[in-house]
Amino acid sequence: MKCRISNVTWRILLFAAFIMGTVILQTTCRDVKTIDKNRDEANASITDDEFRFLEMDITQIQQGYKDGSFTVKELVQAYIDRIDAIDRQGPGLHSVIMVNPDALKIAEQLDKEIKEGKIRGPMHGIPVLLKDNIDTHDKMPCTAGSRALAKSFPLQDGYLVVKLREAGTVIIGKANLSEWANFRGELSSSGWSGVGGQTKNPYYLGRNPCGSSSGSAVAVSANLTMVAIGTETNGSIVCPSNANGIVGIKPTVGLVSRSGVIPISFTQDTPGPMARTVRDAAICLGALTGIDSEDQLTAASEGKYYTDYTQFLHENALEGKRIGFLKEPMGINFKVDSLMYKAVEYMKSKGAIIVEIDAIADPQVENYSFQVLLYEYKDGLNKYFRSLGAGAPVKSLEELIAFNKQDSVEMDFYNQRYLEMAQAKGDLNSPEYKEVLAGMMKGMREDGIDRVMNLHQLDAIVAPTGSPAWNTDHINGDSFQLGSSSPAALAGYPNISVPMGSVDGLPVGISFFGRAWSEPVLIGIAYAYEVGTKHRIVPQFKE
Repeated sequence: MKCRISNVTWRILLFAAFIMGTVILQTTCRDVKTIDKNRDEANASITDDEFRFLEMDITQIQQGYKDGSFTVKELVQAYIDRIDAIDRQGPGLHSVIMVNPDALKIAEQLDKEIKEGKIRGPMHGIPVLLKDNIDTHDKMPCTAGSRALAKSFPLQDGYLVVKLREAGTVIIGKANLSEWANFRGELSSSGWSGVGGQTKNPYYLGRNPCGSSSGSAVAVSANLTMVAIGTETNGSIVCPSNANGIVGIKPTVGLVSRSGVIPISFTQDTPGPMARTVRDAAICLGALTGIDSEDQLTAASEGKYYTDYTQFLHENALEGKRIGFLKEPMGINFKVDSLMYKAVEYMKSKGAIIVEIDAIADPQVENYSFQVLLYEYKDGLNKYFRSLGAGAPVKSLEELIAFNKQDSVEMDFYNQRYLEMAQAKGDLNSPEYKEVLAGMMKGMREDGIDRVMNLHQLDAIVAPTGSPAWNTDHINGDSFQLGSSSPAALAGYPNISVPMGSVDGLPVGISFFGRAWSEPVLIGIAYAYEVGTKHRIVPQFKE
């Protein structure tokens, strides 16, 4: 039986439906606004000064310990809580692979020493995050971001970890990284690893943090740690420092030991400090230096390293300095160019003499470097796997390649072309290796940086570190637009990146680099620029 509805009744029903829909819509809008308001308030609580230690530096922390404002344990607990709120939840930065299970216990011991008047130095009680390619002999594995090493526990601390522990730091955890320090395959996305997932840029979450010390840089920038240790072969300290608005020091190769660091290149690899200020980075660098019998290149630092680099922090350090302005990265991004020219004018206003330089070395030198990396990668990885002993999860580069082919995650986004190319190379007695190594060293040192600096009597060279962070793209991979890391990286010479300003809310850095062992000069110049310009921006985790 069919039901017939009159026109009047139909109009009444339509009107009622309209009223009900309006009420539902208004209620829904109120609910959405409430959700947005609650989310904004939650985000505000983790991005503004409600975090007690936001943007504090090492000097302020030490003063707090001295006057009893807080303890090491309270500081470490605050950072662990913030890691949970921001890295694991909230914006979900994925910058920390693991928090050290013993961090609070270590903090308690350091508090006890403070009460007894036993202060080890300026790094006493300072939380430090390590890039997860640095060995620790504790409850944390060292993974290089690879699922192949997810349960790999090194047999001893790396040399720099020994130095940090002696200095009284709290190793608070391990930082995510571009897997295998971004030298695994083509079309990779910086900050992605099979173990840690994709690290996000704390300024705009869809942007890339740059690699491969991405987790270290993001954690420092987001105030998840006081300082972090990154590693660089070419750009992996300075590029993430650029993209995440912090300071990164890539030391001269040999100033900081690489023993216990998963390698790419014996010739180019170096660890270095990453911090929110030049002073903090300089303090940390002093705790890392020393001669290590397990890393023969550190012998060259005899008489050239310092345990206190703060003595070179002078606000007038730019005065009278002859600085080469490398023009090669210019003309690619006019917004970066604008910041760079302002930086140059500022340095001139502080008494620096600027000398323009078109180029440093023959472009062929970078081709030499790639071949050097392939040879040294194979040799270095196989030696590292042997250092893990009989319990090593994989025992050779060949086994690693086979593991990746069978894994359900590792090959999702990009290939392992560089691992395969390295496996195909011979050993370090190969005539080709010796030829390209000699070509790279001569081309970037004697005929490169040394030649240019001697010719123009320079104290340092300056250039934009890179461009603003690109959108993370797991289909096309990274989109590096410009950079200036190669000369110092290939030569094995020092390089410091400092915030230079921002482009549409994204930070951009400026690099100061120069001769071997010139850290004192570069730190002074970088500090003078930093304190005079104050370009550091606290990230707000925008969508």
